[in-house]
Amino acid sequence: MSGRASEFREVQVTFDCADPEALSLFWADVLGYRLDPPPPGFDSWDAALAAWGVPEEQWNDKSAVSDPEGRGPRLFFQKVPEPKTVKNRLHLDVRAAPGTTGAEREAALNAEAERLVGLGARVVEPFHVDPMGAAFIVMSDPEGNEFCLD
Repeated sequence: MSGRASEFREVQVTFDCADPEALSLFWADVLGYRLDPPPPGFDSWDAALAAWGVPEEQWNDKSAVSDPEGRGPRLFFQKVPEPKTVKNRLHLDVRAAPGTTGAEREAALNAEAERLVGLGARVVEPFHVDPMGAAFIVMSDPEGNEFCLD
C-alpha cells in the first residue's frame, strides 16, 4: 500500500478496433448504453467534426458510449490499422443472469446469447459449466473481441 487515502477512480474501457461507430453501437445495444452526445452547441458529431475542420475520412476514428445511469464505465472505441490477431488478455463479463442457477440460468443465458447473435456477436463456446459449477457462454463481438455472458 502506498499509504495514501483511498479515493475513487473512474475507469474507462478502451477498445482498439477497425470500425469505432459500428462497434460502439453494438456495445450500446448489449449493455443498454447510449452514444455520448455531441458537445454543446452541436446537434450531431458530424456537425462538430466538420466545424472543427476534421477531415471526413477521420470522422469514424473514435466513438464512445456511456451508461445513462452513470453506474458503469464509459467504453471508448479507437480505430487502429491492425486487425485483432490473438486471444484477449482482458475481457468483459456481461452479467446476463446474476443470481440464477440451473435451468433458469441456462435459459436466461441462451436467450441473451441469441439476442446478441442477432446484433452481430458470435458464440465461441456454448453454454459451459466450469468445475466449480459456474455457468457461462463465451462469445465474441463483431470484431472478434471475446466476452462472457455469465
